[in-house]
Amino acid sequence: MSNAAARLKFIKPQEPILVLEAPVSDDWLHEIKYDGFRTQLILDWAGARAVTRTGIDWSKRYWPVIDAAEKLAAKSFIIDGEMIAPEPDGRPNFHAMHSRMAWNAELLAFVAFDIMHLDGHDLGTLPAVERKAQLWELVKPATGMIQYSQHVAGNGAEFYAATDKMGLEGIVSKRQSAAYHSGKTDYWVKTKCWDVADFELLGIKREPGKITEGLFAKDGKYVGKAAIAVNRSIKERLWRRVEQARARQPPGVPTAVVDDVEWVGPGITASVRYLRGESKLRHASVQDMREKDDAV
Repeated sequence: MSNAAARLKFIKPQEPILVLEAPVSDDWLHEIKYDGFRTQLILDWAGARAVTRTGIDWSKRYWPVIDAAEKLAAKSFIIDGEMIAPEPDGRPNFHAMHSRMAWNAELLAFVAFDIMHLDGHDLGTLPAVERKAQLWELVKPATGMIQYSQHVAGNGAEFYAATDKMGLEGIVSKRQSAAYHSGKTDYWVKTKCWDVADFELLGIKREPGKITEGLFAKDGKYVGKAAIAVNRSIKERLWRRVEQARARQPPGVPTAVVDDVEWVGPGITASVRYLRGESKLRHASVQDMREKDDAV
């Protein structure tokens, strides 16, 4: 009974807030933002288990990582990290996560980026840079199923630019001197990279005092809204198109966003800048618009 009472408990993860530019101060360390499932590895007297960001036990899905965790040289720990589906070059492939969890769990990997407990000691109050040092000592050389999230100190803008050039989702920056705090805090921030792609314009939402927005689809599926900040001549031609089209609402658009939308009908394509790695358009803005082969 005493052993049962001593089992380690899941810690609500610390989460970064979204910022549009990486911190420039030398007091920050910067890591790649891995595209996978946030996971906590916990080891105690009963063995290792893998827990989701909401506290659900997914150990059976991640059994090869569980085996690797139990081989680490520690009696107990709580490690924070990301479960990913790495490609041969190491890049995470989020779209492969579910199939590997179901059929090829040995092709998953756990990227460790923080540690909150080790062999009876609470590490959460230590500075982040000291926690990472202890984490590295535990998981090194980190070339197998359990990997280590390398970081750089300072030079946030350069690290972000390199990450963007590699086509990765973005970076997470952590204040080196900060303790581990559950929930969203400004001690951890994420800076996501941008993509530009073409989307089909479905409709326009104009409200007094607010930025005009367009509703967009990709391959016929609604993907979200983007601010329309193109030049005045393009806007005027777009408004004429709205008046002429008098189109009906297309299927698949959520009812929560359809109020006061003027539908344009098919045929207008927009070049949209948006945050990379999101399921819907986020912080998106229209760069250009075209009607068939001509600009709007």
